[in-house]
Amino acid sequence: MAAARHDFVIVIPVADRPRHLADCLASLAGLLQHHPYGGEVSVLVADDSRESASRAAHQAIAAEHGGRGIKLHYLGQDAQRALVAGLPAGLRTRLAGVVGDGAGKGHQGASITRNLACLWLARLPAGGRPRLYWFVDSDQEFRVNVETAMGEELAYAVDYLGGLDRIFSETETVMVTGKVVGDPPVSPAVMAGNFLADVEACLAELAGLDPAAACAFHGAALSADEAAYHDMADLFGFRPAQAAWRYRCPLPGLHDNAATLAGFAARLGCFFDGEHPTRRSYYQAGEVMASLRPARTVYTGNYCFSQAGLTWFVPFAGLRLRMAGPTLGRIVRAELGDAFVSANLPMLHRRTVDGLGAAECRPGVERTQGQVDLAGEFERQYFGDVMLFTIERLTAAGFPGRAPEAAVATAVAATDADMLARYRARQAATAVAIDRLEALFEAPGQWWHDAAGLAGAHVEVRRFIANLRANFAADAPAWRRVAADDQRAARRAAIAAAIAAYPADRTAWHAALAGGAA
Repeated sequence: MAAARHDFVIVIPVADRPRHLADCLASLAGLLQHHPYGGEVSVLVADDSRESASRAAHQAIAAEHGGRGIKLHYLGQDAQRALVAGLPAGLRTRLAGVVGDGAGKGHQGASITRNLACLWLARLPAGGRPRLYWFVDSDQEFRVNVETAMGEELAYAVDYLGGLDRIFSETETVMVTGKVVGDPPVSPAVMAGNFLADVEACLAELAGLDPAAACAFHGAALSADEAAYHDMADLFGFRPAQAAWRYRCPLPGLHDNAATLAGFAARLGCFFDGEHPTRRSYYQAGEVMASLRPARTVYTGNYCFSQAGLTWFVPFAGLRLRMAGPTLGRIVRAELGDAFVSANLPMLHRRTVDGLGAAECRPGVERTQGQVDLAGEFERQYFGDVMLFTIERLTAAGFPGRAPEAAVATAVAATDADMLARYRARQAATAVAIDRLEALFEAPGQWWHDAAGLAGAHVEVRRFIANLRANFAADAPAWRRVAADDQRAARRAAIAAAIAAYPADRTAWHAALAGGAA
């Protein structure tokens, strides 16, 4: 074990996810067994739960793992309120969109929770070694998935702490971001198109097979790198996938094609929690130092920074939009340049909990008796894209160093117009694909209509199609919320105001970190 040059504080924001948190912390214990680290490793659990039962469970889980030798601090909502109350009145007002209003009632949002955690970190007394602060998400684990001939295996294949220690010791890095493997890091709101293509391809192939023949869907799987799961990958500079991806069946042992259909149908509903059963990503081994590249996106579930990195909070947190990490990344890149890097240090991402078949808590996704409502998630994604690509326009023009208010409003309006056109085109294509999938599944003569034991599969496929139609058709509530002129005008104004206020927020943030006066 090499000599450690840094101590670590690992920060885990969590909201109503006790089982995810328990799995995350258990995997940290497993990591330290497989890759012992010579420096101090402590954990901060920052709780943003709404349910009192979840808060009690999180605190108990933290205490349990703290009793196993991991130094662990639980930052509950009373402590979060105290952090905000401890700021001078002027700073509290100025930073309400950064750290919240101090009410601390839960579900303030992951960005506000991360910023509160940064405020807590800034108040830690100096330790023996320089500290690194590593933010991870509660639905991630400190290991990776590896593709093998027998299927997917989970392994402690990455020495995260040793790799991060080297990066910050041997380079001038201030912030490093990893990625995730397993489930994609994006919303189902921007994955429906390509998943529909994959589902249709799977059913079309199954239709031509003997249901009693051995499963034909095993073999090597493709690894979904370069945003292959994203319907608008070109927005991020990636080439969109040109063809459907083939489903790889995970069922063990001997089974037939009818069982494959049943297994696939059972997984379809997980898509609405963020799984993508056909376009999973797998860990690709590589030397960490050789993998360093200039970065432009912060994966907020896997990024690490030195003390100097506390300068940056997650921006526009009060808007509670998606794409906060990429937005932060564009700002950090503009200011840090090559001191902001990405590294081959991905973490396992698991959207759903084993045995539950769904996420424990996913704000913006509402489920009622099998019906899924993505309206909140869809709206947060759309306006998050408007926020991100507005910032991309502005950083190219010198933001945040200069940001005239008129230029901000113009950039927001132009970006919104572009996004609306893109989303309209995607929605129209998705609606056509839904009709095509339903026609394929319901076509007379398909063997699955008469095969024994597939009643449950019929229910799952039809429910999946109905939920797609309810969320992605032209008259879907999600689309109406995005396309309404008054809604977009209000959102544009809020985004423009938040961006225009960012320089003043940064000044106030620096004062808050220093414990300064209002």
